[in-house]
Amino acid sequence: VQLQASGGGLVQAGGSLRLSCAASQRTFVTAVMGWFRQAPGKEREFVAGINWRGESTSYADSVKGRFTISRDSAKNTMYLQMNSLKFEDTAVYYCAATRSSTIFRQAQAYDYWGQGTLVTVSS
Repeated sequence: VQLQASGGGLVQAGGSLRLSCAASQRTFVTAVMGWFRQAPGKEREFVAGINWRGESTSYADSVKGRFTISRDSAKNTMYLQMNSLKFEDTAVYYCAATRSSTIFRQAQAYDYWGQGTLVTVSS
């Protein structure tokens, strides 16, 4: 079982990026999935999560109104649309999945992790 995150890059403040997370197994259609990020010298933090039907989402306060999480179950892929990016959004972004039906905000609740994709926002 693998998660492959992609879409990171360098963007100016105020710009946009879309991250993708492809799952290798169809069973992830029924998993809660989430995005986390880790900036240098900081702990990994929850960014957004989505349930298996895509009808329930959760966001960190710091990204609410700017980021949108979505998923395409037919493609086994989850997305994170990031708009109005700020310097403080700079981090390595990780996608994760758990077979739980609850959107947890704690990293420990997630069993599967992607390799991370770097997002750098220049001020």
